[in-house]
Amino acid sequence: MPRLLMPTRRTVIALAAIATGAAIALLVAKARDLGATPIAPVAGGLAAGLALLFLADAAFAAWQLRRHPILFERQMPSAFALGQPHGLVVTLSHEGTRPWKLELFDHVPATMTQRLLPASVVLPAASRLDVRYEITPTQRGKVVFEPAAIRVRSRLGLADLQLRIGAAQSVQVYPNFAALSRYAWLAGDRRLAEIGIKSYIARGAGTDFKQLGEYVPGMPTRHIDWNASMRHRRPVVREYQDDRDQAVMFLLDCGRRMRADERSGHDGSHFDQALNAAMLLAYVALKDGDAVGAMTFGHDASQQRHFAPAKGMAALNSLVARLHDIEPSPTHSDYLAAARDLMLRVRRRSLVVVLTNFRDEDCEELEDALKLMRTRHLVLLASLKEGVVAEIASQPMDDHQAIVDVAAAHWFQNARAEAFRRLSGKNQLLVDVEPSMLAATLVNRYHAVKRARLL
Repeated sequence: MPRLLMPTRRTVIALAAIATGAAIALLVAKARDLGATPIAPVAGGLAAGLALLFLADAAFAAWQLRRHPILFERQMPSAFALGQPHGLVVTLSHEGTRPWKLELFDHVPATMTQRLLPASVVLPAASRLDVRYEITPTQRGKVVFEPAAIRVRSRLGLADLQLRIGAAQSVQVYPNFAALSRYAWLAGDRRLAEIGIKSYIARGAGTDFKQLGEYVPGMPTRHIDWNASMRHRRPVVREYQDDRDQAVMFLLDCGRRMRADERSGHDGSHFDQALNAAMLLAYVALKDGDAVGAMTFGHDASQQRHFAPAKGMAALNSLVARLHDIEPSPTHSDYLAAARDLMLRVRRRSLVVVLTNFRDEDCEELEDALKLMRTRHLVLLASLKEGVVAEIASQPMDDHQAIVDVAAAHWFQNARAEAFRRLSGKNQLLVDVEPSMLAATLVNRYHAVKRARLL
């Protein structure tokens, strides 16, 4: 049944024409002093006839829609990626013998932008019609598509009937895993430099045994396996690979500073981009045979997430499912408490990647936290910096306000640089980059750690 009945432009124009004709006739009759005229009764009769025709047309359309309802089917993917445009297809169908002219509006969640809606279409008789539009998620987590709305034009074109069709559907919005697909494709094509990933030349051999292979002149004789050579009656060498079966643990800041949002398009907030970078590094580490885990801090204890280190590519799906809907909170991040929690949960020596955005006033607390974690783990501190600060610092000083803004930006940059110098004096595993460069920088540092066998 229709939820709303509205007159169309044709009905409004017809009613306006009746009223205008009646008004002109009354003015003419008054000017010519014709006395009593049947203008008002005639106009009233025409208006009443139009109203009856309007109701009859709407009732007939409602009867036809009840007899042969318009069906709606939304073809949804299993998940969406944050900030990535997705094309959706919805299907309209009915079994009636005449076409319908209608306008479709799908109820896209408020956390998504959409294009090509509402869509004005003609649904042919006894057929199906696909309608396509595009959405772009702007927030992670669970989203719900409510039933769609259609506005159907009656047969005489006098009324529009608005109906809700279809069912509500929910789907998850995950971090932007498009970067993972691009990395995998470029890695296979040996073009990782296009996204800033460096290729390291191996120096020497790894320490993990890989396989036995046939000896080739020029290979180090110290790698010859004499027992295997005796069995095969030919020289056999042991081949080694980079150390595997190690662990990478992410310590993800969910405090107020990670709420910074400089998005120009759909890149997301600093937290979103930190999460995307963590997913990419997790993918790389899992492909290299390492275990990956994660822990959050900086928000309420009831919202804290912990994912124990696990191996295999299935661990990436589990990690994404565990972290995809988390959001930073407007609270202070306690670095020392996070370090103590990590030390209790992770006993095995690991590469701990701290993803945060710290200030010079946090330096003392963060220094104590890093010192505690480094008693057992290798710690990589990755901090995000705001690109807007560099833009302010480089703007022309045209007036007094601009001079103050530039001075404040330089003061902020100097204080931050001094804090980093203080921390880097004791350990070089520190990065301070803008969010767009974080993913490539983390992967490069991870490769450097593996090559140097720091774990």
